[in-house]
Amino acid sequence: MAAGGGTRAIVAALVANAGIAIAKFIGYLITGSSSMLAEAVHSVADTSNQGLLLLGGRTARRKATPEHPFGYGRDRYFYSFVVALLLFTLGSVFALYEGIHKLEAHEPLTSPLVAVVILVVAIGLETYSFRTAIHESRPLKGSKTWWQFIRQSKTPELPVVLLEDLGALVGLVLALLGVGLSVLTGDPVFDAIGTICIGLLLGVIAIILIIEMKSLLIGEGAAPPVLSTIVSALEVEDVQRVIHIKTQYLGPEELLVAAKIALAPGLPLEAVARAIDAAEARIRERVPDARVIYLEPDLDRATVSG
Repeated sequence: MAAGGGTRAIVAALVANAGIAIAKFIGYLITGSSSMLAEAVHSVADTSNQGLLLLGGRTARRKATPEHPFGYGRDRYFYSFVVALLLFTLGSVFALYEGIHKLEAHEPLTSPLVAVVILVVAIGLETYSFRTAIHESRPLKGSKTWWQFIRQSKTPELPVVLLEDLGALVGLVLALLGVGLSVLTGDPVFDAIGTICIGLLLGVIAIILIIEMKSLLIGEGAAPPVLSTIVSALEVEDVQRVIHIKTQYLGPEELLVAAKIALAPGLPLEAVARAIDAAEARIRERVPDARVIYLEPDLDRATVSG
């Protein structure tokens, strides 16, 4: 469900941004608005982002190999990191450069009404894309706030698309304000200021995504509630307690669980094997993402020595 929802949100954003990018470039050629050019580059970056996210989802489905025994699930994290690091950053730098250049040149706008119409239509399309991303994210968000969802989600595509669409909507409003104030005052400096604000906005989004995707790419463990669920599933029947446990996400829907568990003393080998099999089954029943489980049986040294 998570993968399907992420794909729907990505495709909706890709279609919207591709159409918007073409319209914005046409608007820039007609009006000469730097805000419009910055937004056009922003939309091209967003469209490329969605292409990379779809590519990451495809390559992540490759089967495990002897060289990569845990599979390629982290490809989704890698391509999301590339989106954050390269495309958002380049979009931010370009917008800042273009805004500063226009601030110095003071070039007047031509046919600003065309820019206004294109920006209003683009806001409508981006709103549709943003609503799609919100709708697909709600089942995964649960009771968390949206900020908590972005910070804690192990599925990289939805937070990326959410921030992209939010940034696009705010950027469009900034561009509309820049063009509108330039028309009302007759001073093109407002268009340049709007472009600089778009660059700063993209920079902030880039930093947030770089931090989050870097953390996922390095490897994150299960959240405390999930970890507690795993421990409680283990400490049943012949398992006296969990001596220590480590978890790590190999991909958005694949959690590695490795634990040393204390079993009741004196269990025969067959009983030890049954206890481990039962413990693995309990974990998978309560935490379906726990697909790779390694349990090491041991004795509770403190209890035995006592």
